[in-house]
Amino acid sequence: MNEKFLNLEKEKQIKIINAGLECFGKYGYKKANTEDIAKIANISKGTLFYYFVNKKELYLFLYRFCVKVMIKFIDLDEIKEIDDFFELLNYGTGKKIELIEKYPFILNFIIKAMFSQKEIISEEINKEIVKTISTCFDVFFQYIDKNKFKPGYDPEKIGYMLFWMGEGYLLEKTRFGEFLDINQMINEFNIWVDMFKKMSYKEEYL
Repeated sequence: MNEKFLNLEKEKQIKIINAGLECFGKYGYKKANTEDIAKIANISKGTLFYYFVNKKELYLFLYRFCVKVMIKFIDLDEIKEIDDFFELLNYGTGKKIELIEKYPFILNFIIKAMFSQKEIISEEINKEIVKTISTCFDVFFQYIDKNKFKPGYDPEKIGYMLFWMGEGYLLEKTRFGEFLDINQMINEFNIWVDMFKKMSYKEEYL
């Protein structure tokens, strides 16, 4: 798949990827213009479609790329050494910042993908998102020490609740067209994490 594109120099690949993430992240699938993507990437539209058959193929490639690169940024050896649920969340936050520094438009792209509705791509992307979330939880939290939690508190459910809260935060910002400040978002997330830790952890682990 996309062998012609993958045979390009890495620098050119990243340029095209960031151009796609920027346009789809700003305008969503339907309104994004492939001519704009090509222009930002400093290539012709014909060249873009030489690498990707159509707009849909490019979009799906970018989504799957985002998933792969997010997983790649997570060091499994480091995860094995972190058995504290909330320390692991902080680790994940740090990795997201590193990721955004390399791919500055990845967050906006993921947000638009998550809230994609009534577009040609929506059903397919929504299925992939559900699969991605499930896989990430299985990988990310497999080594945590569940004994730190009070009886009746399920770390997986807390993880999903934090994820849903994050979704709600992003949806509100997107709905009102507000600027997404990554530092503000992380500060808000850390407040939620602290609340859940105090609520769910045994006293000796606080």
